[in-house]
Amino acid sequence: MCKRTFGFTPASVMTIMMDPETNLPLGMTVSGAFREPAPEVTARSVKEYICSDCVKRAERLRELMDPPAPRFDTWQRGNS
Repeated sequence: MCKRTFGFTPASVMTIMMDPETNLPLGMTVSGAFREPAPEVTARSVKEYICSDCVKRAERLRELMDPPAPRFDTWQRGNS
């Protein structure tokens, strides 16, 4: 997250739960993997508002890390 100050309407902007000690999203590790957060981490987490640029960057990253399955077209067997 960029931590940039931006104007917004609370009802129209995305939020994410963050761990204030690690400054990472809830359940995310330093290596970028996801795991079930511990109860104490969940208890200390706070809601953070995310700017639209960061949301777009996260969507692009998700597409790169989880690409769609390759598509294999069917082919017709010739008459032999």
